[in-house]
Amino acid sequence: MAAPSEAAKRRPFGTRFLTDPGRLFQHNAWDNVEWSEEQEANARSKVQENSSQLLPQDKQEEYEVNANRYWDDFYKIHENGFFKDRHWLFTEFPELAPNRNPSQNEVSGYKCSYKEESDNEGLGRCENGHCSSETRAENQLNLIKSVPKFCTEESATQKHSELNQSDGGYPGSSATYRILEANAEYDSSRCFAFVHDLCNDQSPFPMPEESLDIVILIFVLSAILPEKMQCVVNRLSRLLKPGGMILLRDYGRYDLAQLRFKKGQCLSDNFYVRGDGTRVYFFTQDELDDLFTTAGLEKIQNLVDRRLQVNRGKQMTMYRVWIQCKYRKPVAPQL
Repeated sequence: MAAPSEAAKRRPFGTRFLTDPGRLFQHNAWDNVEWSEEQEANARSKVQENSSQLLPQDKQEEYEVNANRYWDDFYKIHENGFFKDRHWLFTEFPELAPNRNPSQNEVSGYKCSYKEESDNEGLGRCENGHCSSETRAENQLNLIKSVPKFCTEESATQKHSELNQSDGGYPGSSATYRILEANAEYDSSRCFAFVHDLCNDQSPFPMPEESLDIVILIFVLSAILPEKMQCVVNRLSRLLKPGGMILLRDYGRYDLAQLRFKKGQCLSDNFYVRGDGTRVYFFTQDELDDLFTTAGLEKIQNLVDRRLQVNRGKQMTMYRVWIQCKYRKPVAPQL
């Protein structure tokens, strides 16, 4: 891999010290690192090699049918080990903290069989294809800390039913700012949690269309079968108010995690299965733009975030590639 440019070396966004069995390691990371043509060609070659042998169709169908079980097993093993307070969210997505009284904000959160990767055990951690990410060290705001609690599908449906029967409302109907997030950590005093299968277009959401200000997708869309992604984005876009936005961060093409896959783990172009049965897709900017614009949303931001991570203790250099997007539902013209 090519070394970072001198300009990139001068703008490290964070240095952290982590201890591991008595040893002190220093980790540095740089953002906006430019890749050389040779580096990109090498990455493309690795992807061509690891995708040259596809998994048999019957095995692919098995992973699709049992997708929920594989993610449930993942969470049972790792519990909260792959989650953390994502301070960078408010830096990258200031739309999450508008100038208003915090007591007025209510978040409708839900648990999916998907994940956001973190670095609880330091940079360079890779396990069964789950390669950890990192967060910015500066300009951070604290997220609410709470023990994750999950509503079962039955209890969430029951609560939703009771709300509708009592006053005709829906979760968050009295709030002035509503956010839907596919992630497990939430404050139960401010959030309504429910289990929902995004891929099941017959499963209703517990809120009406055009009722949400924000939908957050952090490493969520990449876990879905590519053929079902457009339907998922269409459904989520219908929940947005005019002017509401979908905020996304997900895997980009040629990320470290993609290059580390071996032959026989590829399901289709840029779509892989990890050793634990969970799946992941690696996007391009154009692919995400097509998904969101086809759903009737307009682009506010669509950028590639290329980062260099260096684990000095292990003498490891890692190039991460993520894509960050903001897409907005058009506001109806005033008559």
